[in-house]
Amino acid sequence: MGSLDPDLVAPCGMDCGICSGHLALVHDVRGKGVRMTYCRGCRPRDKQCAFLKRGCELLREGRVGFCFECPDYPCTRLEQLDERYRKNFRMSMIENLELIRDRGVEGFLEKERERWGCPRCGGTVCCHNGLCFSCGIDELRGRRQRYRWE
Repeated sequence: MGSLDPDLVAPCGMDCGICSGHLALVHDVRGKGVRMTYCRGCRPRDKQCAFLKRGCELLREGRVGFCFECPDYPCTRLEQLDERYRKNFRMSMIENLELIRDRGVEGFLEKERERWGCPRCGGTVCCHNGLCFSCGIDELRGRRQRYRWE
């Protein structure tokens, strides 16, 4: 797994570096016959947080860098997002944010390397489907549900 980029850690605690949209872009999966959405990440696109920005004035105005800095942390929208990600994608935004708060972004990224590194090739496993886009492209191509774990 390559070095993870601190700029790819979104305010909501999402590591955009393990997201299907970012991995699809990095690995140009469209060029390999896989139709998926591409994304550079929330901070690189200057969207702050694709999930929460629209409903959060502090994020919209850039007054917080991470949701845990908010006096309303965790808000209802973050709790709903966290529940969906825990249920469908085997990760927790709130756990990520607490790790970032307690250990900093670099400490969080070290844990991400351990958790999402591909044991076969050393690439990055996607949180949205459990596949490595480096060595698992054939499996990804064959899946009907590209955004779900099987």
